[in-house]
Amino acid sequence: MLPLNGIKVIEIAQNLAGPHAGEILASLGADVIKVERPDGGDDARGWGPPFAGDTAVTFHAMNRNKRGITLDLKDPAGLARLRDLLADADILVQNMRPGMMEQIGLDADSLAALNPRLIYCSLWAFGATGPMRLKPGYEPIIQAFAGIFSVNGTPEGPPSRVGMQVLDLGTGVWAALGCLAALLQRGTTGRGTTVDVSLLETAMGWLAIYFAAFKVTGRQPERHASGNPNVVVFQSLPTSDGEIVVAAANDRLFAKLAREVGRPDWAEDPRYATNGLRVANKATLLPELEAIMRTRGKAEWAARLEAVGIPCSPIHSLAEIAADAQLAALDLVARIPDTDLDVVGLPLSLGGERPGIRNRAPRLGEHNDEILGPR
Repeated sequence: MLPLNGIKVIEIAQNLAGPHAGEILASLGADVIKVERPDGGDDARGWGPPFAGDTAVTFHAMNRNKRGITLDLKDPAGLARLRDLLADADILVQNMRPGMMEQIGLDADSLAALNPRLIYCSLWAFGATGPMRLKPGYEPIIQAFAGIFSVNGTPEGPPSRVGMQVLDLGTGVWAALGCLAALLQRGTTGRGTTVDVSLLETAMGWLAIYFAAFKVTGRQPERHASGNPNVVVFQSLPTSDGEIVVAAANDRLFAKLAREVGRPDWAEDPRYATNGLRVANKATLLPELEAIMRTRGKAEWAARLEAVGIPCSPIHSLAEIAADAQLAALDLVARIPDTDLDVVGLPLSLGGERPGIRNRAPRLGEHNDEILGPR
């Protein structure tokens, strides 16, 4: 039995962050009922190509293990049906346009009066309070606003976004974590509460170390490409046939690296003997190291460095990681039932078992009769 069996979740969310929160809860066993508008549903259904059938792969990846219904929330009858579902729900996950839930009478206070045990989880762009509370926002907007662009990319190049949807998916994780904490609290108090998360708060969480350094120094962090502002050597390095990431993250590992590249003297060099010195003098160290690394291929360097315990990895393509034995051993990739679509499963295991994918994403309105009854 999965840990959230018997928990009823109503998801009024679209795109990525809210649906990802619902997907996590569903994968842990909750009965997640996804509510979509009748005229097209979640915008992410059309976020392709690629498509699986007539629905974007993005939607399939974020909405498995759920049941789906359609309701017109501009229609009093649709609102009444939704309130009926919420009357005995455990969790509401919503990322509707800011202010809309208040307009239609589904704000947290109104629903607490209807169902005092309800956990009301809202996902925002800029946060639940403040002058930008009602502003909409998408991943690249918040990456830019929070300053992620400013610390990402190469020193000589323009600011750059992080390619993955780190804020959407990260905010979904925080939302699910908040809901789980609220369920535990409800076990003591008997009452639900509100959970508020936002893409901006997630962004600032990812920036925590950079931000702390800025508050101490007052200086904008430099962009370091694949490197790290606080650790050297801790980055990708060129070889004769590609790039390899090397993480000589302390003085002991750097001494091993120095020996393997034929420069044992570096470990005692007054410019490089400690990490602080290497950070200060990386402009001379790294070009010398890169020239040596280019003399051999990435596979040979990986074998040599791994043999002496230096963490490293060639930079994989998606095709290479998809075929890797470690990924297969984790049993992390799974086929969505009734499709030919392989996706990444839930990235945690319970009692040594990974919660599986029980069902594909629902077709638009697929479970209307099952949940709402004949109309």
